[in-house]
Amino acid sequence: MTAQADIFGRMDVLADSTRTRLLLALEAGEMTVSELRTVLQLPQSTVSRHLKILSDEGWVSARTDGASHRYRKTASGPDTRAAELWHLVRAEVRETATAAQDAARAKSVLAARRATSREFFSSAAGRWDELRRTLFGSRPELSAFPALFDSAWVVGDLGSGTGQLAEALAPFVRRVLAVDESPAMLDAARVRLNRLPNVEVRRGELEALPIESGGLDVAILSLVLHYTPDPGRVLAEAGRVLRAGGRMLIIDMQPHDHAEYRTDMGHTWQGFSKEQIFEWLGNAGFDRPVYHMLPADPEAKGPTLFAASAYWPTRPSSPGAPE
Repeated sequence: MTAQADIFGRMDVLADSTRTRLLLALEAGEMTVSELRTVLQLPQSTVSRHLKILSDEGWVSARTDGASHRYRKTASGPDTRAAELWHLVRAEVRETATAAQDAARAKSVLAARRATSREFFSSAAGRWDELRRTLFGSRPELSAFPALFDSAWVVGDLGSGTGQLAEALAPFVRRVLAVDESPAMLDAARVRLNRLPNVEVRRGELEALPIESGGLDVAILSLVLHYTPDPGRVLAEAGRVLRAGGRMLIIDMQPHDHAEYRTDMGHTWQGFSKEQIFEWLGNAGFDRPVYHMLPADPEAKGPTLFAASAYWPTRPSSPGAPE
């Protein structure tokens, strides 16, 4: 098509008042055919026919939203020259009484849509948590938080058990090293993690990790420290394998009275206080420690948990040495 024929084609599209009314309405926001029918006060067949012409010529686009299609005006039309042509036509047609009436109805349609959302939230406020849990499960946002990790990081899941945490972290980081001492746990972890090429499962003790010094950006001890006889030594070893400026994360139980856990599940410690964790982290050489109590899960029967974090200093000093 020549440039001359092309511009005449654009003029032919914009020569129809229904199509210019549609374009003006869609500048207010994307709408369905039903909503556009309300705005223009025209039959659905008429609206659909003109939308198809505008779509074929590149003036509007559509996206699927459930069983409906939502239409929107393309940012600049089919091309730059078309945008210039629309600018001229728009200046004329927007001043008409019909355009003013369409604009008022478009504003009402969009306001009604927002009102429907507000009405839902007003009625659902009392059961909102239940609705979210039914639709998305318990705390769905937690599975998305690893997306905040740097994609270049190497993360150590220390005391990885069956690899549940390593599996959750793998899509978001460069590499995960999953370390555990138990052969049975490692066998289960390999089954779970076999499909993930950036996860390596290694057997080793937390007091003597099979990881080179400075090999990790992040070290995580999730619900494992209470099994260790010497947490201070474990944290010192974790510091060894962290790079300068690396991060330590501990997730474990707050102090509790369940002495039966020692015999029933092999626990060595009945949770940890903030003071205990800070003392061990400080003696190991970490700095900037933080301890947060985590909210209790109403469905959980065990003790409430905490999350503690600290940094391996950029210039590590000997434990206990003056700053």
